[in-house]
Formats: sequence, C-alpha cells, structure tokens
Amino acid sequence: MLRDLKQSVNYVESIREVLETEANEILKLKDRINFRINEVIEMILACENKVVFTGMGKSGIIGRKLASTFASTGTPAFFLHPGEALHGDLGKITKNDVVIAISNSGETSEILNIIPSIKRIGAKMIAIVGSRKSTLARRSNLVVDIGEIEEACPLGLAPTSSTTATLALGDAIAIALLKAREFTPENFALFHPGGSLGRRLLLTVGHVVRRKKVNPVVALDTGIKDALFIMTEAGAGAVSVIDDEGRLIGILTDGDIRRELMKGHEVLDKKVADLYTKYPVSVSDRQLATEALRIMEDRAFNVLPVVKAGKKPVAMLRIQDLTRLGL
Repeated sequence: MLRDLKQSVNYVESIREVLETEANEILKLKDRINFRINEVIEMILACENKVVFTGMGKSGIIGRKLASTFASTGTPAFFLHPGEALHGDLGKITKNDVVIAISNSGETSEILNIIPSIKRIGAKMIAIVGSRKSTLARRSNLVVDIGEIEEACPLGLAPTSSTTATLALGDAIAIALLKAREFTPENFALFHPGGSLGRRLLLTVGHVVRRKKVNPVVALDTGIKDALFIMTEAGAGAVSVIDDEGRLIGILTDGDIRRELMKGHEVLDKKVADLYTKYPVSVSDRQLATEALRIMEDRAFNVLPVVKAGKKPVAMLRIQDLTRLGL
C-alpha cells in the first residue's frame, strides 16, 4: 500500500510538470503575438468562401478541431487531409478560399506537395508554423509563427506543448473572428439546434405545448366537480378560467381544491367562481421556454397558462414538460 501511494505521488508530480510546461508555453505565445495577427484576421474576414484547414498527424487533429470551432462560431470552415488532397480532394478548394496549413516544422512533405496546386487554384495561404524560415512559411501569403516550443514530452519527440499552443492560438483567432462578426448566442444556437444551448436559445413555449395540445378551460359558472373532471382528463393539474369572450381571467388548480377540502367545506357543490385565483401569471406561446421555466422556478409554480394575442389561453404548460427537455 505504501509503495502504491509513493507511485501515485510521483504520477501527480509528473502530471503537474506537464501542465506547467504547456501552460508556460501558451503564456509565452501570448507575448509573441503582434500586429501581424491583424492581417490574418482581416484575410479570413475577407474570405468569400470557406477556410480550409490542413495538417498531418497531430497537427491534422488540431486542424480538424479548429475547423469545427471556426464553423460553429460563424466562419465557414472544413478540414482537408493533405494526403487525400493529393489524390483528388484538392477539387474541394476554390480560388475564393483561405487555406490554413499547420506544421510545427514547416517542412511536412505532404503539405509542401499540395502548395503548387493551391497556388494554381488561386486560394490564399496562411501558415501556422514554428519558424518563419521554414519552407511552408516562405511559400505562404501570411505566417503565424508560434516560435520554438518546449515540448512537455521528456524525450522532446511527442508533440505536446506545440499542439496545445497551436490549439489555443487557433481558438483565440476563432474568438477574434466571432467578435468581429458580432456573432450572438442566437447565431451559435442556430448552428447547434440539437444541443442544450440550442434548446435554451431557440425553443419557444409554443414549440413545447404544441406536442401535447393540452388546453383545459372552464367558465366561471362551471361546477367544481365538472372542473375537476376536465382537469383530471387533461392531466394538467389546473384549468384556465375564461370570460365570455374566451380571455384568460383566472386559474383553478388541484391544490386550490385540496386546500378547500381540508377546511371541511362541501367543495364539489361550489362553482369555479368561488375558488379560482384572479389575475394569474401567464406566458405567451412566443416566449422562450427557458423564460417560462425561470418564472415557474422563481414562483414555485407547477403549471402556467399559455396565451396568444388577446389573452386567449391555448395551452396549460407543466413544469415537467420543460424539465424533461433538459433546459
């Protein structure tokens, strides 16, 4: 047991050293960035088509991630494997694209081999490299030089700090582009409709209640017994109370009925007008579902009438309808 504990301590120190090394390299990169990065941002903003990332090995993996980040933050982008590019996929590149080639050495043969074709196509090139003197840097329109990076690998062989620094730099460029485009959370949600963010920013109350179509309504002169039947059949735990023109004027919940029963009163012989709550809180079918959930949580409501223009109820929203959506 003591031996295992000592080994664990050693592992902890090793992991801390790697994290510290990679963090330090990112901080050094911050100081290397200068006004030249503005040219990179402006070239991408001026791109009339797509940003094409390319890279081999670990750099390719970073390129795939950055292409995904760019695409989801308002800059259309995709990843092109340089090996596949040499066998026909160069046809995906147009003269209106910007190619971002990632290579720490700047001498990756697969990338260098596709440069002549990219030049003939007419696309512009940005190199993310470790040296401005490299072949890739010299043959690109613009260069982002991450400089000499101390790898966290004790052998100095496995790309570790260099890929981390490149990823962080790419993320920083993506966010700069996001700000320049005035990209909003709603824009982000549009590209992520299946995720929780998309649901929070796009899903309206109308979308939620449309699935159930539960709209129990009663008039003031409806008997409590009949109202209870309507409430039970709808499975909503409440009914909207309407006036002669169909406008919402109140709400009656099963809790209202239970509380009256606890007083020993003959509830079933009464009318809705005797028990209902006037001026109820309601939500529009156009409001975001997250807004409805916040109202329900803040006020400890289990149900909320949903209304359209003219205050006419169209549904009864239940809190479980929202929580099961993962909002």
